[in-house]
Amino acid sequence: MKITTWNVNSLTARLQHVLDWLAANPVDVLCLQELKLTEDKFPLMELQAAGYAHCAVFGQKTYNGVAILSRTELRDVVRNITHYPDESSRVITATVDGPEGPVRVVNGYFVNGQAPGSEKFAYKMAWLGGLNQYVGEELKAHPRLVLLGDFNIAPEDRDSFDPVGLKDTIHHTKEEREHFQGLIRLGLCDSFRLFEQPEKSFSWWDYRMLGYQKNRGLRIDHVLVSDALRPQVKGCAIDRTPRKWKQPSDHAPVTVEI
Repeated sequence: MKITTWNVNSLTARLQHVLDWLAANPVDVLCLQELKLTEDKFPLMELQAAGYAHCAVFGQKTYNGVAILSRTELRDVVRNITHYPDESSRVITATVDGPEGPVRVVNGYFVNGQAPGSEKFAYKMAWLGGLNQYVGEELKAHPRLVLLGDFNIAPEDRDSFDPVGLKDTIHHTKEEREHFQGLIRLGLCDSFRLFEQPEKSFSWWDYRMLGYQKNRGLRIDHVLVSDALRPQVKGCAIDRTPRKWKQPSDHAPVTVEI
């Protein structure tokens, strides 16, 4: 069973990229972030024609937006974080049946936070606190769980192209990294780090200053798997191929194989 996360930075602009990538990589579940469209604008027919008959969508005009696409039925869909009031469309959760049993998939577009000390950073801290509580509750009900998406957090120095120069800036702060570790302490693990990976493995590169060409990137797109699933994880990889295409998303897809 292969599950992928990909921040497409506008599904309208990147639909053909998604379709082309899926044709070459027919994963079982694809989780998208930053749809930047309302649910009535979601290209359901095109994605169903590509083999993804089941789509759970939580859209928003211009900003945010998340979706789970699956080849098989999606059950018990939940939109947003339970018990946390938030006007943004950032989290969608669903259960999908895998060969070894059901898997609860939590797909999130985490708050960026702008800069430490800003109102948006305070929002990020509060939002992460709400997410932690939500994921903890979901884990109790669904031990076989995957939390994935654009976390907007580089959890370790090796996840940044310049950990010294960017120390204590957004994505690199102690507070953000502590929240990431808080999710780990719930009973999750970073599937990418279960395997030997090349140095300077990143999932996001700035459009400016030849960010991709110079590999000035960050690893901020993650797939966390629960302890119950950890023994079944066979691999996790970042696919840089779509980042080389014309007018790409600034993020690359990350796929876990369970």
